[in-house]
Amino acid sequence: MATPTAQDTLAAEFAEHRSHLIGVAYRLTGTRADAEDAVQESWLRLAGLDDAGRAAIRDLRGWLTTVVGRICLDRLKSAAAQRERYVGNWLPEPVVTPFGRPVSEDPLDVAVRDDGLRMAALVVLDKLTPEQRVSFVLHDAFSVPFAEIADALGVSVEAARQHASRGRKALADADPAPRVPLDDQAKILEKFVIALQQGDIRAMTELLAPDVVLIGDSNGKGRTARQLIVGPDKIARFFVGLTRKYAPGMAERGLPVLVNGDLGMYLPPMPGRDGFLALDEHVQSVTIRDGKIVAIYDVVNPDKLTRITRPATGAGPGTRRRR
Repeated sequence: MATPTAQDTLAAEFAEHRSHLIGVAYRLTGTRADAEDAVQESWLRLAGLDDAGRAAIRDLRGWLTTVVGRICLDRLKSAAAQRERYVGNWLPEPVVTPFGRPVSEDPLDVAVRDDGLRMAALVVLDKLTPEQRVSFVLHDAFSVPFAEIADALGVSVEAARQHASRGRKALADADPAPRVPLDDQAKILEKFVIALQQGDIRAMTELLAPDVVLIGDSNGKGRTARQLIVGPDKIARFFVGLTRKYAPGMAERGLPVLVNGDLGMYLPPMPGRDGFLALDEHVQSVTIRDGKIVAIYDVVNPDKLTRITRPATGAGPGTRRRR
């Protein structure tokens, strides 16, 4: 058997931290592609160090976390410019996991079990400046010292503290709903789907919070709400109106999935026929507070659905998780 080289040993050590780094990068960027690219780039930077550089690293996990933060900061700044040309609302790239099956050990599937990676929390993080997001996430979520964060941002330690404080305040002010047990989510989502199938607007509105919001993300490449829709009656009527534009059975096509660890629905594409519109592929998820839906996220942009794990057909929206 060949003796492991120093590079082999380094690669093995890096692999031990990969799942953690994927979680850091996804929480910072909100996209799987950027997260994976950032982690790969962090490996290249580590592998490119000479012996003296490697020997100077006292805490490899902390060093890699800071490097990933610096890489993601650059990507966030670039994304901010691109976002100005984005059509409609922007949502994080969803991480879709089959519902009711053995949990995948894919690094990102593992990472989204963290409460801080649910869709509601990532939507709030997206409203922060790149510096606020990096400072807040690295310090509050991963305990990176402010001195290292300041170095990554190229600012003073005090400035790094202020960025984190503003990010922390923004998250507290937005107060994203904490994750609700999946069984409770399933009961509410099932009632909502049944009411939609029956066109029962009253029953739908009873399941929606007074300040409920629907956010659609398509970048002009699919059909969803271009603007925010706020309020139970408007959202209920919007969904019922959609069922009349598509072939009968649209709602029944929805399959239960986990979206960033919360229960959601996957709607496979369906061709148009008999005067009905073609149905785009959708990934939808909800946030629930006090027994009511407070937010509905509808991702239709095909660029954000290229990497999702699609569920097998045959399971309907009323499917319960097997114990």
